[in-house]
Amino acid sequence: MSVGEATAPDLIVVGAGAGGMTAALVAALEGLSVVLCEASGQVGGTTATSAGTLWLPGNRQGQAAGHADTVGAAREYLGALIGPLDPRGRRAAYLATGDEALSYLQARSAVAFASSGKHPDYLPDLPGAAVSGRAVSPLPFDGRLLRRDFERVRPPLPEFMVLGGMMIGKADITALLNRYRSWRDFSHSARLVLRYGADRLRYSRGTRLVMGNALVARLFYSLRQAGVDVRFNWRLQELTREKGRVTGARFECEGRTHALLARHGVVLATGGVGHHEMLRHELDGGGLKVYPIAPPSVRGEGVAAARGVGAGMERHTGNFFWQPVSQVPRSDGSTGLFPHLFLDRAKPGLVAVNGQGQRFVNEASSYHHFVEGMVAARAVPAYLVCEAAFIRRYGLGAIAPQTTNLKPWVARRYLTVAPTLTELARQLQMPTGALEASMASYNEGARAGVDPEFGKGSSVFDRFNGDPDHAPNPCLAPVENGPFCAMAVWPGDAASSAGLVTDVHGCVLDETGERLEGLYACGNDAASVMQGYYPGPGTTLGPAMVEGYRIARYVRGSSLE
Repeated sequence: MSVGEATAPDLIVVGAGAGGMTAALVAALEGLSVVLCEASGQVGGTTATSAGTLWLPGNRQGQAAGHADTVGAAREYLGALIGPLDPRGRRAAYLATGDEALSYLQARSAVAFASSGKHPDYLPDLPGAAVSGRAVSPLPFDGRLLRRDFERVRPPLPEFMVLGGMMIGKADITALLNRYRSWRDFSHSARLVLRYGADRLRYSRGTRLVMGNALVARLFYSLRQAGVDVRFNWRLQELTREKGRVTGARFECEGRTHALLARHGVVLATGGVGHHEMLRHELDGGGLKVYPIAPPSVRGEGVAAARGVGAGMERHTGNFFWQPVSQVPRSDGSTGLFPHLFLDRAKPGLVAVNGQGQRFVNEASSYHHFVEGMVAARAVPAYLVCEAAFIRRYGLGAIAPQTTNLKPWVARRYLTVAPTLTELARQLQMPTGALEASMASYNEGARAGVDPEFGKGSSVFDRFNGDPDHAPNPCLAPVENGPFCAMAVWPGDAASSAGLVTDVHGCVLDETGERLEGLYACGNDAASVMQGYYPGPGTTLGPAMVEGYRIARYVRGSSLE
């Protein structure tokens, strides 16, 4: 049964991730009536489980903190990384509008950021790369301000919380690990735990939100303050057109079809390709096993619906943005995916090898470039090899630092442990002698603090994620004293780089390059301005929010004509 509505809003936004919520919020602040339709029962999508960092060159938060980044330097960096080709001027528009968009949100909503400080670009040796000031991070948010709506915020990955539901940021990790070494760290840790204990008397998890969860909550809180009509469990079925213009959409909710019209158009921000099998097959020509990290609710409906009305699709040399993941057996019988971002791979005393026991990549490279190395070498799965002492100090994947009993993880087949490298290789079914030879070669350089083969620890980015207390190289230490451990990691994609063809205003274009009037896309539904390259932290979230802002301002301007 199809149900229509008597009053059409100015704008329909489909998807409540960072891009969609930004578009809906700015449109509402500009005086437009907005209906935001989310396919699941919670806001946040992939953003909620991310670090929440935005890559925004020339931002005033960084400048206020004393960092000297400029849009011009970023333009040079992206030119060196991607090349001069900027289809339809979208990259230039993004660079020109980033600080404006963030300043608008901070002035008119609860969205708030601070400079991430030192947070190097991922290819720091290229001209124009920045070490500090280019990234911004959301300020923590008190989830109690949302009241009952707090449960509408998608929680982070369980493995990224402690004590069953307490979120922690990078600074919190240091304090918790050193809680008995200084009064400052002890008091910080005590405040975290006491706050969390009080939260659990009323909420399903801790309400002190950080990283991507804080960004999502700030956007959602602002949407509520602005009076935006948010509809949960409304899954997009198809777009509707009249006289060549997209006029609305049909949604499915609780077994009923709802037809919704919009005066000025529809914004697609559903999360990109996600788990849509046909789209994934179309874009992934490598034939390797890849795990999508997007929530199960991200099913590619936005891209599919747009293509159903003639939208063009832009593809890149790399159609996905990668993260290495390990498969975590959970207590409820399910399997989670743990992204190996920065906590383990860059630390001294960890080596990645392929199924033949051979190294193939700089282990400290960014998550995207690490998986590029896996794909190029067809090292799927790859194995992270270290000593048991490494896990006690730094942790490994979902295994927390200071873990001494590894038997439960071995029993769950998350970790392989052996007294010697020879036995470890045998259990992993590697060729005899290959792993031992790889480690002997690596160890020789590690003792001197160099990695002649792959350069681990040679860049400012590598060293940023290493151990600053370890010398002579914060990323290198021999792997020579058993027991030895190995963990399998697989390619995972956090988002698709390929997506719908759009112009500088976020208008979706058809296969001939003409506008599909009334249809817009941002975030992962739109082809990335980075064209498959990954310059630094916040490569997807920065463009998603700027594009959402640009769409809303453009629609508002068009509505006044």
